[in-house]
Amino acid sequence: MPMPSSSQEPRIKALTARAVRVPMPQPHRTASGVVSESPLVLTDITLDSGVVGRSITFTYTPLALGPTTDLIRNIEPLLMGNAAAPAEISRGLAARFRLLGAQGLIGMALAAIDMALWDGLAHTHSVSLAHLLGGLPKPTQAYGAIGYDGPDESAKAAEGWAQRGFRGVKAKIGYPTVAEDVSVIRAIRRAAGEGTAVMVDYNQSLTPSEAVERLRILDAEGLTWVEEPSLAHDYAGHAKVAREARTPIQAGENWWGITDFAHALEADATDFVMADVMKVGGVTGWLEAAALANAHRIRMSNHLWPEISAQLLSVTPTAHWLEYADWWNPILADPLRIKDGMSDPAGAIGSGTEWNEAAVQRFLV
Repeated sequence: MPMPSSSQEPRIKALTARAVRVPMPQPHRTASGVVSESPLVLTDITLDSGVVGRSITFTYTPLALGPTTDLIRNIEPLLMGNAAAPAEISRGLAARFRLLGAQGLIGMALAAIDMALWDGLAHTHSVSLAHLLGGLPKPTQAYGAIGYDGPDESAKAAEGWAQRGFRGVKAKIGYPTVAEDVSVIRAIRRAAGEGTAVMVDYNQSLTPSEAVERLRILDAEGLTWVEEPSLAHDYAGHAKVAREARTPIQAGENWWGITDFAHALEADATDFVMADVMKVGGVTGWLEAAALANAHRIRMSNHLWPEISAQLLSVTPTAHWLEYADWWNPILADPLRIKDGMSDPAGAIGSGTEWNEAAVQRFLV
């Protein structure tokens, strides 16, 4: 994968990938099960200047942790000696893996490399990622997540987020009946207060027809959005729901790369978009998705990765909300701060991803 060279360009010297399993601060319940830990791959790319760029890959299940770690390591020979030019490397690796496709574990590995390289470049210049991309770190309104916990526990969680100053909360729903969904929503609103935005996430659990039926009732609840009511890649189904519902539809966290974003927006599948920096293709993929969202004048939020996402939302023209999660805070030296309900990315160098090495050593697999 040869690239133009210059004696002044930092070049890639080494790559390491480590697997860790980080316990959740509190188990996170979803309709498909309870998540009690985060299986993560921590990627470090060392440049010939001695600067290190870092990234986090979330494999969702420990079953994918080993294979993803090995895959990232196996790509190292393709990188050694190349200039640290993440967009160029992203294009080169995408071409190299075109027959396999840049989704799933391949997509996760390529995004890990892309994020680490962008972080390394920002560290090379001692600036934030937002500065490197031509912007300034800016605050974004933030919301906290609530699991599939029923009315009482959801209300307690909502009250906790509101007391911490968060401006919104998002709950997982999809209970056996829409009456139970409504009960949870109203319990959350009572606990969090009328000034707090309430979003809900069906996690793809409904058919489009079921979603239309439920949205006819939920439309009266004043929700900020309803997320993934049906299968993420059923763009026609999502478009049907979006046409029928008054409440905005949110989608995107499960789309892989710019092609999925383009197909979904061409189908009018959603009112808002939410990019997952790992699935969208790292920083390079995010920038492409943000440009597409801007062209369609659609508001864009993030999925997880609050540190790097706060930097990327700072340079996203249609930035909307920051999804905050403290799941990975134990392994971070300086987790993202939330101030007055807004992200506070100012002062970070790079993407804001620095290791708490003592914690990393405790959680190594």
